[in-house]
Amino acid sequence: MNHEMRKIIVIGSPGSGKSTFSKRLASRLEIPVYHLDVLFWNPGWVESSREELKRNQYQLITQEKWIIDGNYRSTIDIRINAADTVILLDRSRWLCLFRVLKRRIIYRNKVRSDMGEDCPERVHPTFIKYVWKFPEDKLIPLKETLAKVRDDKNVFVLTSEYEVEQFLESLKGNWNARM
Repeated sequence: MNHEMRKIIVIGSPGSGKSTFSKRLASRLEIPVYHLDVLFWNPGWVESSREELKRNQYQLITQEKWIIDGNYRSTIDIRINAADTVILLDRSRWLCLFRVLKRRIIYRNKVRSDMGEDCPERVHPTFIKYVWKFPEDKLIPLKETLAKVRDDKNVFVLTSEYEVEQFLESLKGNWNARM
């Protein structure tokens, strides 16, 4: 396993805590964080093309250090191939659904810092279904992908708030300086 953590992706279900975790990780490691939702969603919830999303990610991965949070399976290979570290937040569907609904209430008519400009918080029934079915529809293929890269990359699967806190706590004293 490569112990250096300079190019990190954070993946997991909506509501798993990717953005919050990524911000805390970025602060701890002093590495810039990029949220794929900011790159994907143009003002007014207009989707970027797949080509535009790919182009933006290819620009990001040329940087010396980064944390990129988000799934976007159609372009995940770009990030996984460039990353030295993959962190999967594997949280229960109930927790993820609760957080998505809570986020909707807290950010009603507001735009979160990890979303595209002029994209106020919203929750559609199709999104709720996506979150609910994430363990079967998305998590299994993600874990299969991670199994293939485990020997070449740092791979961490965090399943609880305790594990998240322990992981972040383990980085005190600057992880990269110890390598």
